[in-house]
Amino acid sequence: MGTTDQNSKREEEHLIISKPLRLILLRNGNHVLRSLFFIIGFSVGLFFCLQLKAFHMSATKSKQTLWSTLLLSNHSTTMEIKQDQSQTQILQHNMTDQELFTKISSSSSSWFWRRHNNDEKMVVKVAFMFLTGGGLRLADLWDKFFEGHEGFYSIYVHTNPSFQEHYPETSVFYSRRIPSQRRLLANALLDKSNQRFVLLSDSCIPLFNFTTIYDYLTGTNLSYIGSFDDPRTPGRGRYNPKMYPPINITHWRKGSQWFETTRELALHIIEDTVYYKIFDQYCKPPCYMDEHYIPTFVHMLHGEMSANRSLTWVDWSRAGPHPARFIWPDVTDEFLNRIRFTDKCPYYGKDSENITSSKCVLFARKFTKETLEPLLRISP
Repeated sequence: MGTTDQNSKREEEHLIISKPLRLILLRNGNHVLRSLFFIIGFSVGLFFCLQLKAFHMSATKSKQTLWSTLLLSNHSTTMEIKQDQSQTQILQHNMTDQELFTKISSSSSSWFWRRHNNDEKMVVKVAFMFLTGGGLRLADLWDKFFEGHEGFYSIYVHTNPSFQEHYPETSVFYSRRIPSQRRLLANALLDKSNQRFVLLSDSCIPLFNFTTIYDYLTGTNLSYIGSFDDPRTPGRGRYNPKMYPPINITHWRKGSQWFETTRELALHIIEDTVYYKIFDQYCKPPCYMDEHYIPTFVHMLHGEMSANRSLTWVDWSRAGPHPARFIWPDVTDEFLNRIRFTDKCPYYGKDSENITSSKCVLFARKFTKETLEPLLRISP
């Protein structure tokens, strides 16, 4: 019993002594733990913050790289994609026609624009120039055509001065109208990245998707301007003898006004101050400049630069002074494929290789407004 009491007494003394010590250690331990947890939490937070920032930067860079890669691979080019915000500024200039032509025709500008700047990786763009009296009846079809190919095209619209445009901001035609007194081609030449130029009407449609047309146009050094000698009254009968001697009747040519041209040939056309003045003075109805000036000018001076055919199809099979117009029932898969793949024609690549192609036309006209619905349905 004595031994037991002594042992119990020692345990009680030990508890009395150790309890304050445990309390002290517990308090100090909590403080240490809290400090330790704070340090660990701060370190982990800082680590994740740095990782998240690095991931965001990497993801942003990867997204940009992926976007560029997709665009570049779609168009078979290795040029760097750049955001071009100068087009709106170009359309909003206040130059007169003479100032505009002087700027385009200046020797320094022509020299620079005719050659690629080796220090600048410039994306080649195709300038689509729409000549129309009013609105574009098939604008929704063209919006669909251009969708997803931003940076590879420019849009220019020339309308009657009285027309008030009503294109939504989502449309590629929004704010793309040029002043009526300016020339489409000259305005398009102000953008040095425009290397191909296509003139279209409000009744034109594309016969292939954007990538196919882009590759076709940028894959050759030739322009596509129809030019032929028509001995009939609508041809040579429109020649004015007062144009002689600069323009002989043997030089006289006729062709479609809907052309496609390279930048170099477009500059030659804009720089011409000799033959244009002759046409302006002596080509009066029934002579029409849009059917004779460019075909004759190119034939006389730059015939080697043109494939001598148009890329815009029209149906002249019906009698009359104008081509056939197409309405809703005309638009079928069979009809469009008949236009797209009926002929064989030569295609000269940039390496001068002559390839026989089944694509001889890229656009077609004249399609009325009511054809929009079936065209949108068939276009995919």
